[in-house]
Amino acid sequence: MVGSAICRALEKAGYENIIVRTHLELDLIDPKAVREFYQAEKPDVAIIAAARVGGIGANSAANSKFLYENEMIAMNTVWSAAEAGVKRLLFLGSTCIYPRMAPQPIPESALLTSELEKTNEGYALAKISGLKLCEFLRRERGLLYHSLMPTNLYGPGDNYDIVHGHVLPTLIRKFETMKDVVPLWGTGAAIREFLHVDDLASACLFALSLENPPDLMNVGSGEEVTIRELAEAVKAATGSTAKIEWDATKPDGTPRKLCDTALIRSLGWKPEIDLKQGLEMTVASYRAEVAAGTVRLGGR
Repeated sequence: MVGSAICRALEKAGYENIIVRTHLELDLIDPKAVREFYQAEKPDVAIIAAARVGGIGANSAANSKFLYENEMIAMNTVWSAAEAGVKRLLFLGSTCIYPRMAPQPIPESALLTSELEKTNEGYALAKISGLKLCEFLRRERGLLYHSLMPTNLYGPGDNYDIVHGHVLPTLIRKFETMKDVVPLWGTGAAIREFLHVDDLASACLFALSLENPPDLMNVGSGEEVTIRELAEAVKAATGSTAKIEWDATKPDGTPRKLCDTALIRSLGWKPEIDLKQGLEMTVASYRAEVAAGTVRLGGR
């Protein structure tokens, strides 16, 4: 999802020599394969958008896999870029890196100040390692390696797997496929922020345009919504008449997660797609992907 959005933004901006690899073409967990890729291609700029991602259920059931795979991806892609002489690199993480009870909105300075959310601790630790490796390489070798931490993302090409997907694409698929009752985890009280993936792509190009970017910047929409409100909004966007049933025995995750985007906004970037518009666009893209047989239902 993210990689495709960045490629669309790069093409729209007029870039032509865009080097990409699918997971089947390049296993980022394999250090030898990653080294050989960099040595062969010698890119001027690398954008690291790859990761194993998932919702609360997927993360909490497999923290070890999320830690191992994302740690290997981060270390291999960043370190091998430095060894191959790549001068500039943008590493993408997530606001999951911040403590469970961080101040709201969450500033970049909240990193490593207290305990992480347990349900996605493995993923968060791996992303922290990646951004810190970028920071260290910039300090020690003068390489312009920096990081963006986006809030919850959604948009074309998302993973709509009901077990492994994030909350918003999972909601879309449930309301599109379940006609009578839609079961949902938790109480719906958790508060979240969502950013359309095309807005993240614009933030990536903006960050790469800066001559001296901060080591770390948050990227978010600034719009907050409870999961209960989000469910109703997705229900409306899909036109569903199904009844929502909440399962309070399941976790809500972090109570509130709004990122402070004052830093990137002060430098000149802001999002363009609000949640209502983004939901309508995403439901339309989901239906088009289903019709074309290209909808993602699992994997990375």
